[in-house]
Amino acid sequence: RETDPRGVGLTSADIEAIWDSVVRLYKTGIHPAIALCIRRRGEIILDRAIGHASGNGPQDPEGTPLVQATPNTLYNFYSGSKSITAMLIHLLQQEEQLHVDEPVATFIPEFAKKRKHGITIRDVLTHRAGIPPAPEDVIDLDLLARPDDIVRAFCELEPTHRPGSVQAYQAVTSGFILGEIVRRVTGDPVQDFLTKRVRRPLNMKHFRYGVDPKDLDKVAVDAFTGPRPAWPAKRLVQFAFGASMQELVDFGNDPRFRTAVVPAANIIATPEEICRFFETLLGDGDYQGARVFEPRTIARAVEPQVTGQVDRVLMMPIPLSMGFMLGLRSFGFYGPRTANAYGHLGFTNVLGWADPDRDISVAFMNTGKPLLAARMLAW
Repeated sequence: RETDPRGVGLTSADIEAIWDSVVRLYKTGIHPAIALCIRRRGEIILDRAIGHASGNGPQDPEGTPLVQATPNTLYNFYSGSKSITAMLIHLLQQEEQLHVDEPVATFIPEFAKKRKHGITIRDVLTHRAGIPPAPEDVIDLDLLARPDDIVRAFCELEPTHRPGSVQAYQAVTSGFILGEIVRRVTGDPVQDFLTKRVRRPLNMKHFRYGVDPKDLDKVAVDAFTGPRPAWPAKRLVQFAFGASMQELVDFGNDPRFRTAVVPAANIIATPEEICRFFETLLGDGDYQGARVFEPRTIARAVEPQVTGQVDRVLMMPIPLSMGFMLGLRSFGFYGPRTANAYGHLGFTNVLGWADPDRDISVAFMNTGKPLLAARMLAW
């Protein structure tokens, strides 16, 4: 699928230099599989994979069959899914079915319990709702098959901060809240709304919350590849996600999670499909003649909302829009001098983004799940 890079102002040497850096990262042993898809000026200039989708993780028994990773292998976008769910909310505002400054309780009346009546949709989109990020007592994979119980669980949450006062990353709860708003407003489950309004117009085969059970064996297996976090990193992970690193990797590989609908954490797709979504945003909401969003909708979605604040959960400053992690003038998630880039990080270093200054859209997918690893510094 790769086009001649000369048509978009690059050379073959440029492409090979990019891919050589991926190969060097693979050789560190952090990732059993890595896949990268890049578009520039709308054209695919790189769409490759290295490693194995399954069979070569550090916990795999000797003799486990090796399955080669390819550009068509499926990966979990994890928390990057939040940016996609956010765009569904912005699509509803585009159609004047809601406004982001309305309270969540306008659409989910029972959410108003326990002093949550003032939390707005904007608060949820910008991680300033002031409610727990991932309560440990609701981290139950069997709960994913009972959506009504999930709604009851997040409606019972007790605020920890005044809404809008502090930035505190919502690892799990935000997606379920936004997904339920979509259902209440449209009458469609969020999966169906995504399919009708994004996946089908963009002619994507996968790109959905969870995977069809018949395609489970097409999803790359994740592996915990870093040292076990010690305090305080161990406590940070437990607080942010409600589980340890090894438990999170096990959850991510569990068929109950992989086939469920988790709007904050389990869009499963090929790297090219994730790249295609960001290319659509870069193209002002149009992809090859398919209009999905209006330009003003994207402009609203990527407008900076929170800057210069240290996130109370992730313990680092992360500039946010209503649904996206933003780039920085100096150095951010998307590299140096990416002040106008927007995208999202996924567990633990999966990335999807668009950079209008460079006219690129990118999906960087991988299966190694370290929190911190010295080998990353060597790369």
